[in-house]
Amino acid sequence: MSEKLPQGWTWSSIAELSRMVTSGSRDWSQYYSDSGAYFVRSAEINDYNFRLSEAIRVALPENVEGKRTLIEKGDILVTVTGANVGKCAKVDADIPEAYVSQSVALAKLSNSELTPFVYYALRAPNVGARQLAEMAYGVGRPVLSLPQIRNVRIPLAPLGEQRRIVAKLETLLGKVDASQQRLAKIPVLLKRFRQSVLAAACSGRLTADWREENPSVGPASETLEAHAQRTAGRERNTRRMKPAKGLTLLDYSDEIPPTWAWLKVRELVERGAIFDVQDGNHGELYPRAEDFGDAGVRYISAEQVINDRVQIDSAPLLKHEKARQLRIGFAKANDVILTHNATVGRVALLPPGSPDVVLSTSTTYYRVDEAVLLARYLATFLRSHFFQSQLGAVMEQTTRNQVSVTKQVEFGVAIPPLPEQQEIVRRVEGLFALADQLEERLEKARSRVSGITPSLLARAFAGQLVPQDPTDEPASELLERIRVGAKSNHE
Repeated sequence: MSEKLPQGWTWSSIAELSRMVTSGSRDWSQYYSDSGAYFVRSAEINDYNFRLSEAIRVALPENVEGKRTLIEKGDILVTVTGANVGKCAKVDADIPEAYVSQSVALAKLSNSELTPFVYYALRAPNVGARQLAEMAYGVGRPVLSLPQIRNVRIPLAPLGEQRRIVAKLETLLGKVDASQQRLAKIPVLLKRFRQSVLAAACSGRLTADWREENPSVGPASETLEAHAQRTAGRERNTRRMKPAKGLTLLDYSDEIPPTWAWLKVRELVERGAIFDVQDGNHGELYPRAEDFGDAGVRYISAEQVINDRVQIDSAPLLKHEKARQLRIGFAKANDVILTHNATVGRVALLPPGSPDVVLSTSTTYYRVDEAVLLARYLATFLRSHFFQSQLGAVMEQTTRNQVSVTKQVEFGVAIPPLPEQQEIVRRVEGLFALADQLEERLEKARSRVSGITPSLLARAFAGQLVPQDPTDEPASELLERIRVGAKSNHE
């Protein structure tokens, strides 16, 4: 931190500018209550503000120790313990009765008109934020002491210049906050956009024009029936395809075009459109901690299915000797993976070229015959409201965040003719790629906007944000008056 200051500025400390710097009381947990005064802890101070509505309440006896830490208008709060140590907040207005805990330092400035300027100085990366970060000590749970808070050095500007700096900062930071709020809405809009695309794709609305241009494409039911006859001799894995009892199932067959088919998963298995639907090994074959090591087969659980992708490289390795003991759960490239336990409904496709993996009991794979059913189309459908609502309905009926394979095979799937599946996949992937590009641009915009605030604060406390006025009273005279006032108060 440079010692050189603009003309008329002077160095001071929090102690010199304050009539009291203290921290809150301990052992007030015995007074916790549903009503009473607010008790502000470090958790309530985030984003350089404090949220009184989130503070716990305390019903205090009349003469309890610690009422000296009453929070008043003009005070500055600084967190001294916890993950957000060194964060601060200012009290702009009168508030209900509230006190700070021992995890928060309370600075009561001698002149409350200085509060906004000192608050921004504590936030500035080249002033207070840097000092507080360097002072914090301790591993895991860093702390600050009250002497350290008192010794934080503030470059004090003339009072007139302080007012101009604060006014400029509040105008500019208000615009930054507004920009951040607008940017924060975009992920919600993009999520809705993707959901709308999936809904349009899996109801036939997205390709309505394509069907008009391709009237000669026959219905999916004929193709599926012909495929069933061609593959009649092929073995079907129907081990878990017995109809589940007691389920109220959703049926969207009246919401799809007439050339599409609405079939249950088990019916698609019976017709050979889906080779297999399977999850991981249960019971005594379930892998234990000792079955994992530094080499082996990647073991995929719901944790690895994130953002429509399977994070294969981060998956643990199941030892080969254990993998050879397993009977089921071996997923391959182009399988569609669905999470069905605890975290239900995430979908991803194992991309071409992926190594074989082993699934846990929290994931299911769907293996298709692409002669009639594209894996990428099935993944699209499984992400859509039409399938996700079926998952939700079963969970509501069973009151568990789990949907077994036995229940999944009862779900309906909308099957377009194969050429239309190809067109749906092409259009959906194109629209999703556009959404991905917008997200990349959003992250860049967020990064740029988040860098504006520290840049503005750094300029402000280098004397570069507003013009100086040579007629302003020097800060040294202001500081001297504060010192004289503090001395007379002690006497």
